[in-house]
Amino acid sequence: MRRRLLVVLLLFSAAAVAGFAVPLLSATAAERTQRFALSRTADLDRFTALAQQAEGAGDSTALEDEVAAYFELYGEPVVVVDARREAVARAGLDADDPALAPDLDAALRNQPVRAVPTVTPWSSGHVVFARPVGTGTRVAGAVVLWASVDRAAADVAEGWLWVLGGALAAGLVSVLLAVAAARWLLKPLAELAIGVRAVAAGERRAHVPGSSGPPEVRELSESFNRMSDAVTEAADQQRRLIADTSHQLRNPMAALRLRVDSLRDQVRPGGRRAYLAGVAEIERLESLLDGLLALASAESAATEAAAGGHEPDLTDLGAVVVDRTGFWQVPVPAGPVPAVLVRCPESALAQVLDVLLDNAVKYGGAVRVELGADRSAGTGWVEVRDDGPGLDERELALATSRFWRGRSDRPGTGLGLAIADQLVRAWQGRLVLTSPAGLTARVEFPLEPLL
Repeated sequence: MRRRLLVVLLLFSAAAVAGFAVPLLSATAAERTQRFALSRTADLDRFTALAQQAEGAGDSTALEDEVAAYFELYGEPVVVVDARREAVARAGLDADDPALAPDLDAALRNQPVRAVPTVTPWSSGHVVFARPVGTGTRVAGAVVLWASVDRAAADVAEGWLWVLGGALAAGLVSVLLAVAAARWLLKPLAELAIGVRAVAAGERRAHVPGSSGPPEVRELSESFNRMSDAVTEAADQQRRLIADTSHQLRNPMAALRLRVDSLRDQVRPGGRRAYLAGVAEIERLESLLDGLLALASAESAATEAAAGGHEPDLTDLGAVVVDRTGFWQVPVPAGPVPAVLVRCPESALAQVLDVLLDNAVKYGGAVRVELGADRSAGTGWVEVRDDGPGLDERELALATSRFWRGRSDRPGTGLGLAIADQLVRAWQGRLVLTSPAGLTARVEFPLEPLL
């Protein structure tokens, strides 16, 4: 956006500068051309008057002296001819020069002379000025002046340099103003973009300065700050609600469990089945409360990690896999277990593996665990596979949703994979579920950076 705005402003500035520079250049050249033409026309008039006097007196000495002095002083050739095209006075120019023929013939026929072309800095050579000698319609001769345009071209070049210098200065001022205007307009927008990314990354109460820019943008910055505070407060209230509810229910649940356990020996055979179902429901509620606490803790860790609270610890993925597979009595990966250092706390990694191994043991039967590292992608990975019934495409899309259990006959609270997914994403990892045969859960974490 900054580039597009600068392009528009600079194009507008260039058009404005060109709008006054081009006409000024043209006017400078036209004004100097007019002065050049008027000066040489005045010289022609003087020579014409002297030629008429010489014709009347029959003595051309004054005319010859004037022509010679003019040529010596200005270096511009002059020739004066009579009606028979014979030279009356000349200096540096011959009457029979072919280059003079068109203008000389036109002057002797008393025809209008050609207009002087506009002088530019790159003009060079000479311009022919011709004027008939005589009174009324009678032409007694002609005066031809071969004027150099070099001095006029140099003057036009000097004038153009001043104009172009002024245009360049105006252009530089326009560029500075355009850059300042773009910065004034876009800096608060860039700060807003940084604030939006911070909120999206989970930063708490991300604020933007909002002290610069147009009033509309400042108002938008203030609205963003209020929104960021509201989002943070809503997230805090949600986490407090889950944690407080879990804690507040734990004591009544423990008391209920004690009372139900104390009734075990007093239940009649006919109510035994109902009693065992009640105990199972109490155990399920206890698991649900533990899951809610774990989920709240995972979400809090995800928010802190996304906000850049601290650099994650380096954990040996292989060592954690060996530890958790031993706890769940699952076969350790075949062969030597490689040391794969990933950027994730050991406690979070162990919790994720516990969820995946628990699900695999419950639903899958035979469980296989593999791990490795993809240096080209910069990730370390571990896969937990089972040979259970697996999941279809619709179920795979819902597997990490809260409280989703697929079929109601499956045990559990439906929070395990949701917790694992939160923890994995909290440390910039990825949980991928596939079901080619059974269920495969693949977890990837960033590797230790190579030095």
